[in-house]
Amino acid sequence: MSVAENIAAVRERIDQAARRVGRNPEEITLMAVSKTFPPQPIREAYKAGLRVFGENRVQEFTGKSDALRDLAGAEWHLIGHLQSNKANKAAELFSAVDSIDSVKLAEKLNAAAERLGKTLSVLIEVNVGGEEAKSGIDPQSHELDAILESASQFHNLNVRGLMTIPPFTDDPEGARPYFRQLRELRDRISARRLPRIEMAILSMGMSHDFEIAIAEGSTCVRVGTGIFGERPKP
Repeated sequence: MSVAENIAAVRERIDQAARRVGRNPEEITLMAVSKTFPPQPIREAYKAGLRVFGENRVQEFTGKSDALRDLAGAEWHLIGHLQSNKANKAAELFSAVDSIDSVKLAEKLNAAAERLGKTLSVLIEVNVGGEEAKSGIDPQSHELDAILESASQFHNLNVRGLMTIPPFTDDPEGARPYFRQLRELRDRISARRLPRIEMAILSMGMSHDFEIAIAEGSTCVRVGTGIFGERPKP
């Protein structure tokens, strides 16, 4: 199947998953995870109507951003872990960073965005499964509160919600408790009505489990192989 056909099939799955739980499919953003893929299939996805793309590494996207600069209206999100020493380049390349996991990183990104005269949308990455191999904040940690309470100082960052990658399970249902945990955390944060904290976005769900994520409230699903096929081998 072509990239356009894959996108149509994914959109149909999103539509059905949303309607099963009484949600409007238009409330759910489909992000094409374009990491490791060259410009051509990304262009095909753009031609098929996608405008939101996720990249994992600053260095990789640096190498292909020039070839994609003409895609008007495309949003480039950094969804992988960001080291604070690459904050300047990330602020330059991306319109959103969906993987904030420390006050230090937020401070660096805010300063970089201020120098560039731009505002970055950001999500806080939460490690709901407590996996040591994954980045993200422990939902019970003081660091999460520190970011939330410092947000009013970050005038060049818009904190718009939460992101997570749950532990992988062969059965997509295995991800449900983690998605539910993130939604409940979002609801608790929203109830606090903190300044400059929007909490409109729940970025959760990937190619194999996004229907479950939608049932648990996801507003953005991140799909890579379901759109582009198997990733190129290094």
